[in-house]
Amino acid sequence: MWLVKNLEEAKRLVLGSTILGTGGGGDPKEGLMHLKKALEEFGSIKIVDLEELPEDSLIVVPYYVGSIAPGLKSRKPVKIFDPILKALETLENVLGIKANAVVASEMGGDNTPIALSIGARFNLPAVDGDLLGRAAPELHQCSVHIFDVPMYPSAIVSETGDVVIVKEYADIDDYESIARYMSVLSGKFVAVVDTPLTKKVAEKVVIRNTLTLAYKLGEAVLDARAKGVNPVERVAEVLEGWVVFRGIVEKYEWRDEKGFLRGEAIIKGVGDFTGLILRSWIMNEHIMVWMNNKPLVMPPDLFTLLSDDGEPITNTDLREGMLVNGVAAKAPEVWRTPAGLKYFGPRHFGFDYDYVPVEELVEEVLSR
Repeated sequence: MWLVKNLEEAKRLVLGSTILGTGGGGDPKEGLMHLKKALEEFGSIKIVDLEELPEDSLIVVPYYVGSIAPGLKSRKPVKIFDPILKALETLENVLGIKANAVVASEMGGDNTPIALSIGARFNLPAVDGDLLGRAAPELHQCSVHIFDVPMYPSAIVSETGDVVIVKEYADIDDYESIARYMSVLSGKFVAVVDTPLTKKVAEKVVIRNTLTLAYKLGEAVLDARAKGVNPVERVAEVLEGWVVFRGIVEKYEWRDEKGFLRGEAIIKGVGDFTGLILRSWIMNEHIMVWMNNKPLVMPPDLFTLLSDDGEPITNTDLREGMLVNGVAAKAPEVWRTPAGLKYFGPRHFGFDYDYVPVEELVEEVLSR
């Protein structure tokens, strides 16, 4: 077990979670606000290994679903001022038992902190792990599907007043559509608490130690800044990945479509990357990346943009004219299996490519 005890430690965790968010995963300013409030009210945030939980534990997953496009607003007056709390209470009433712990749905600047803050409010520890290992746009990208574990029953709550219980769903396509449509109806997002897990099932599906990794990433960036070394290179080292690009954002076009930020960024290389063009296809997160029209990073592997000081740049904040650095890294191994690629490989997103691991693409493309 370890504790997040103060705002400086919370900043490290949010910073690293945002890096793992690959351009999505929610607003880190909101995430830090959630952790700051939890620390002020409850003193610390408890993070545990799965093995530390009692055998009869019930673990639940709180998160938000919605587009990350800038400027979205509620379409109706706000009626539920704490929808994530309402969702948790609703699910517990359906189950007839109280949760013992929470686990994050994904890594990201807000979706990771929201799970931790909900845990703190109810004196529940957060498991050191998540169900993704990065951020991703759809409910399809949840490790439970690889093991045929359902995400229901589920509680979905909008701040505009909708409270929906999903007892069962026909398939993950339907569940994604239900949650996504509710987010569109609300105008911004919905709060979801779902995927009730026993400890035994959690031991199969949770991607371990991702909160520890996020903390190490945040610590590495802040330490590099203090020592005057390159924070971007330190991020690549901690991720056991690669700095694959540096350039100026020449073009960034996006649209809010059916509950997602969809778009494309074109980045013109500078320095060692002069003469090269990087293109990223975005669906909330960076999903598919090419360099000079050759695949450089395929889903589920990670690609994230950082400023020179190592600060991660979300796709909400990305702008034309920015100087950015691209870092790539391997996805957790479970996503690189045939079962994982079914939900998170290139063909799932409509690209006519067989998956090639990022380490092979980096060697092939950057060696030319």
